[in-house]
Amino acid sequence: MNIKSKFEERFKRKSVLAALLLVIVAALTLEATSLIQYYYAEKGLKEEATKRAESQLENTRLKIEGVLDQVEATIRNNVRLTQWGFGHLDSLHMITAIIVRENPVVSGSTIALVPGYSRKYPLFAPYSYNDPETGEILSKSLATKEYDYPSKEWFTKPIELDTGYWSEPYVDVGGGEGLMTTYSVPIRDAKGNVGAVLTADVALDWLTNYVGGNKVYPDAFNLVVSRKGEIMVAPIETLVMRKTLQEASSTFEDQDEVKSITNSMLNGESGMRVVQGKTNSSHVYFAPVERTGWSMSIVIPDKEIFGEIKSIRRLVELLQVLGLLMLVLILSFAAKSQNQFKALSEKKEKMENELTIARGIQMSMIPKTFPPFPDRDDLDISAMIVPAKEVGGDLYDYFIRDGKLYFCIGDVSGKGVPAALVMAVTRSLFRSVATHEHTSSHIVNIMNNSMAEMNDSSMFVTFFCGILNLEDGHLDYCNAGHNTPIILSGIRKKLNVLPNLPLGIVPDFVFKSQKAVLKNDDGLFLYTDGLTEAENINHELFGEERMIEVLSPRRDASGHLGAMEKAVNKFVDEAPRSDDLTMLYIHYIMTEPGVIKRHLTLENNIEQIPRLSKFINGIAESKKLDEDLAMNIHLAMEEAVTNSIMYAYPEGVIGEIEIGAIVDDNTIEFTISDNGMEFDPTARPEPDITTGVEDRPIGGLGIFLIKKIMDSVTYRREKGVNILKLIKNIK
Repeated sequence: MNIKSKFEERFKRKSVLAALLLVIVAALTLEATSLIQYYYAEKGLKEEATKRAESQLENTRLKIEGVLDQVEATIRNNVRLTQWGFGHLDSLHMITAIIVRENPVVSGSTIALVPGYSRKYPLFAPYSYNDPETGEILSKSLATKEYDYPSKEWFTKPIELDTGYWSEPYVDVGGGEGLMTTYSVPIRDAKGNVGAVLTADVALDWLTNYVGGNKVYPDAFNLVVSRKGEIMVAPIETLVMRKTLQEASSTFEDQDEVKSITNSMLNGESGMRVVQGKTNSSHVYFAPVERTGWSMSIVIPDKEIFGEIKSIRRLVELLQVLGLLMLVLILSFAAKSQNQFKALSEKKEKMENELTIARGIQMSMIPKTFPPFPDRDDLDISAMIVPAKEVGGDLYDYFIRDGKLYFCIGDVSGKGVPAALVMAVTRSLFRSVATHEHTSSHIVNIMNNSMAEMNDSSMFVTFFCGILNLEDGHLDYCNAGHNTPIILSGIRKKLNVLPNLPLGIVPDFVFKSQKAVLKNDDGLFLYTDGLTEAENINHELFGEERMIEVLSPRRDASGHLGAMEKAVNKFVDEAPRSDDLTMLYIHYIMTEPGVIKRHLTLENNIEQIPRLSKFINGIAESKKLDEDLAMNIHLAMEEAVTNSIMYAYPEGVIGEIEIGAIVDDNTIEFTISDNGMEFDPTARPEPDITTGVEDRPIGGLGIFLIKKIMDSVTYRREKGVNILKLIKNIK
C-alpha cells in the first residue's frame, strides 16, 4: 500500500469517525433536548393544574359571594321596613312575602319576635316561603311548640353577636323543610331594644350547581365544608351533612397530612398539599369563603395531571424527526425558485385581499353613525379616519355613561398591520376600562400599565382621554403625549395640557388629569399629527395656522370636519399621504341653568341594585338632602326598579331598565322606563292594612309604600315602552 492510499484510508477512517461522532453528538443533543422538554412539560403541567385549580376556587368563591351579597343586601334593604312593622305586627307577614317574592335566591323568610316583646303575641314568627312545586308564596307560623324557634341558632346567634350572622347549614324540619343556611340580623326598635330577628333562608341546592365539576380533569372532585367540618358538597350524596371532612378522608394513607389539611381548612387558610392515597397520590387545593366560615377544595389525582407526559415526550421526538424532514424539504424547495416566486405572488394578492377585509373590520370597531345620539340636544359630534395605507393606527371612540361623555383619540407609532393591531387593543382597553372608571387619569394609568406589560414590539400610542359632564360642562381630561386639542369659543385657542409620555413606554408612569369647563356652544376639536404634518409635493407641512384658519367660521360638527378634509386634500394634491388622518369634533350645548339631569342604564338583574343606590346617593349629595328624605327616596326607587327588574321581561330574557332624573330647586322627577311587557303597577288596589294577616292577600304593599313616600306616581305606555314617573317635592 503506497503513501497516497494510506493517506486516503486514514482520511476516510477519520471522516467515518467524525461522522459517527456527529451522530453521537446529535443523538445526545436530541436526548438532552427531550429530557429538558420532559422536565419543563412536567413543570408546566404542575403550574397549569395549580392555576386552573386556584382560578376555579376563586371563581366559585366569587359566585358564592355574589349570592351572599344579594341576600345580605335584601335583608339590609328591609331593615327599615321591618322597624316600621313593630307598630303594625299584623303586617310583618307581608314584609316576609315581599322578600321571598322579589328575591329568587331567598327560599324563605321570617320576622321572629323576641319572646315576650309583644303582650298580644308572646311568641310570633310569621314565615313566608316559596312552594317548589307550584311556585306560589305560602305562609305559616314558626311560633309552635314543636319548632321552638327561640332555641334555633339562626335566632340566638345574631342577638348574641349583635350583628348579621350566617348559620351553620342544617336540615330545617317544620320551617323550610330542606337543607339550607340562614342569614339573620337583629332588629332594634325606636328605643334601641332588640325586638326581632329578620331572616333570609337560602336552600343549598344552588351551591352544588355553583361548585360543579372539572372539565379539564374528569376524575377530580370538589368539596365544600362548613365551619365545623360538615361536608356540604361532595361527589357522593351520602356524605353530604352525614360525615365530617376527617371521616371522609380515611381512604388516604397519609393521615397526618390529611389532619393538617383539615385543620388548615377549618382555620380559614388557603393553599395546596400533596397526600398519598392507597393507589395514587393527589394534589389538594383549598381556599376559604371567609364570610360564612366555609372552605372549598379541589382534589386532583396525580394521574390526571401527569398521565399524558409520556405521550407528550413521544410527540416531541416525533416533532424532532419532522424537523429534519422539513429541513430536507426546504432544500428541495430552494431548487424550485420559480414556483416559489409564483407562490409569493399569489400570497401577496391574498394578503392584499385580507388587508381590505382587515380595514373593514378595523373601521367596524369605531363608531361611525352620525349624529351618534339623535335623541340628545346637548351634543353634536362628528369624527373621521383617513388611513394612509389599507389599515392604520389611528383611533377615536366615545360613549355616554351616567350623564357623562367619555371620549378619546389616539395615534399608534408605526404603520400597517402592526399599528392596526395595537389600535384595536388600545380601543378595546379604553372601552373596557372606561366602563368602570370615573376619572381620566385612572383610565390612562390602567391602560398604560396594561400596554407596557405586553409591549414586546416597543410600539407606543399618543393618546388623549376626556370625560365631559353633560350637566355642567366640566371636563376632566388626561393627555399622553398627544397633539393639543383646540377649543372653539369666542376665539380659537389651545387647551392647556400637560405633555406626559405616550402609552406603553414606561410602566407605572403617573399620568395626571386636568380640569376645564366648556361653556354653552363651545366646541372641542381633536386631531392626530396626520393633519398638521400632511405634506404637499414641495414637502411643506399643512401646519397649525392653516388648521385654525379652516376652523374659524362656525359650522356644525360634520361641517367642520368636511371643510378640514377638503382643505387638506387641496393642500396635499397629488403627494402621497405620509400618515393617517383622524379628527373628532365635539360641540357642547349646555342644558337649562339650575337643572340637573342624570341618567342610568341597568340590566334586568337584581345584582344591579347597588348601582341604583350609588346613583341616588349622588343626587342626594348634590342637593344636600337630609338623611330621612334620602332614605325614603331610596326605599321608593328600589321598590319601583326592583318591580321592573323582576317582572318587565320574561324569564331568561336580558333587557334594560332606563332611569332618568331631573332635579331642580323644588322637585326631583324620576322616570323609569323599559320596553318589556305592559304592566301598570299603579292600577293595583291598595292593601287594607287594618285587616288581619290571614285575611289580607299577598302583594300590593310595595306600590302602597311608593305612593306614601312620593308626591306623584303616574304610569303610561308609549310606543311599546312602560314609563313610570315618580315626583318628590324637596321644598
